[in-house]
Amino acid sequence: METDENNNVDITNTNMKDILNCSLLAHNTFGIDARCSRFLEYASVEEAQQVALLLRDEGLPYIIVGEGSNLLLTKDYDGIVAHSAILGCKEVSVDGANADEVYVSYGSGVTWDDVVAESVSNGWHGAENLSLIPGEVGASAIQNIGAYGAEAKDLIYKVEAVEIATGKVVEFGVDECAYSYRQSRFKHEWKNKYLITHVTYRFSRHYSPDLDYGNIRQALAAKGVEGMPSPELLRQTIIEIRQAKLPDPKVMGNAGSFFMNPIVGRDVYERLAAQYEAMPHYVVDADHIKIPAGWMIEQCGWKGKSLGRAGVHDRQALVLVNRGGATGNEVVALYEQIIKDVKKKFGIEIHPEVNVI
Repeated sequence: METDENNNVDITNTNMKDILNCSLLAHNTFGIDARCSRFLEYASVEEAQQVALLLRDEGLPYIIVGEGSNLLLTKDYDGIVAHSAILGCKEVSVDGANADEVYVSYGSGVTWDDVVAESVSNGWHGAENLSLIPGEVGASAIQNIGAYGAEAKDLIYKVEAVEIATGKVVEFGVDECAYSYRQSRFKHEWKNKYLITHVTYRFSRHYSPDLDYGNIRQALAAKGVEGMPSPELLRQTIIEIRQAKLPDPKVMGNAGSFFMNPIVGRDVYERLAAQYEAMPHYVVDADHIKIPAGWMIEQCGWKGKSLGRAGVHDRQALVLVNRGGATGNEVVALYEQIIKDVKKKFGIEIHPEVNVI
């Protein structure tokens, strides 16, 4: 990484993508045509170091994006947007690993579902229930993505990154990242402090799937499968479940699940269960219960309804959609009203999973 006498980054000898006044339409799945002042894309660790020091020295606000599947833009962004295009994967050796474990490092710009597809194809297990989640590898480490009883933290071994303040390459073990439900230190005290370059996942050669979350067993039974499905069949079933209830962002702009499912104390759950006998729920531990936000939104009458050009999907109330030409602010007005209605009816405040800019 070359710098001049004032320690400014020299980008003349790099193929790093650097675009001024760049459209972000291709970088947000909501289909909002906002622009940013400058767009930087790095395809190697060395380019990530160059981008890091540019972000540090330019004095402009900045955000770091992946596919934009967890992003809602409400206006043009008067700053820098950084994106990873680091691809590739390789198996890595880890001291003390047992024979059932496989460790694979992926570039942060790899599409997440490609990771799942490759793991299933190679007999590396643990990611099957995370099939078809949108986004890239870097986002899996920031968001702790999850679905159907599985989370990225169950697979992540370590995260490699470039520190923006220094340009140094650093790495964090999974415990250092303080993962919890859709949370990590990268979303809080580490936010905008690191450019993630690689994530190493720990897969298992032993296949032990979780079939008891949501309607997985029901969907398998409809295929005539009562016992253990093959990894390929489980992945395909998860894909079909998701496709049946989630809109394709290429057809209807959306960011997938817009809200996090609230985790409440057992006393709150028991109070609500007495009022709503059919209320779905998932036990987190002895004292905490997860209640589906989509069910609560549906009970408030929002499923399939719209506010302006933004609406709630007609098959999955957890998903907010751009029905055509919606602005980010129209989506904001919709989700704020939904939050108020859920709070009024259930006494629970739900929170967006999506990053609103």
